[in-house]
Amino acid sequence: MTPLKYLTAYPASLQDQVRGLIADNRLGEYLAKRYPERHAVQSDKALYAYVMDLKQQYLRNAPGIDKVLYDSKLDVVRKALGLHTAVSRVQGGKLKAKKEIRVAALFRDAAPEFLQMIVVHELAHLREFDHNKAFYQLCEHMLPGYHQLEFDLRVYLTWRELGADRPV
Repeated sequence: MTPLKYLTAYPASLQDQVRGLIADNRLGEYLAKRYPERHAVQSDKALYAYVMDLKQQYLRNAPGIDKVLYDSKLDVVRKALGLHTAVSRVQGGKLKAKKEIRVAALFRDAAPEFLQMIVVHELAHLREFDHNKAFYQLCEHMLPGYHQLEFDLRVYLTWRELGADRPV
């Protein structure tokens, strides 16, 4: 039985379905059918605007975001797909915290739903730091169907790891 590292927390029945698609060489076809489009958010500037639009829509009173960018080293170095940080710097006699959101560069070529899921996840951390019930309720509020998208994103990552030759 092939271990599916991105899907270990899911029931064995779901993992077996994914294994079946892999065995039949149909996982890429499944993903292409469900997520046929690519998003147009290609630059860091466009990503910043995209994130700020979502923040304005759902989290107006949350702390501001100073920097948003695609990070080509993120998934390799930190084993993460998105990252929210607060970088503290001394400016004059004050300590200022700058909030940043970094999105793994692999999402430049992904489906718009996957980019939105990652951004919603990182924005939710502005309110809820831990992955608790309130965090996932906030994610679901900002993006109905969040849990299905998270699962499909994990399937996409599994497909990429198998050496898929074209982006889905």
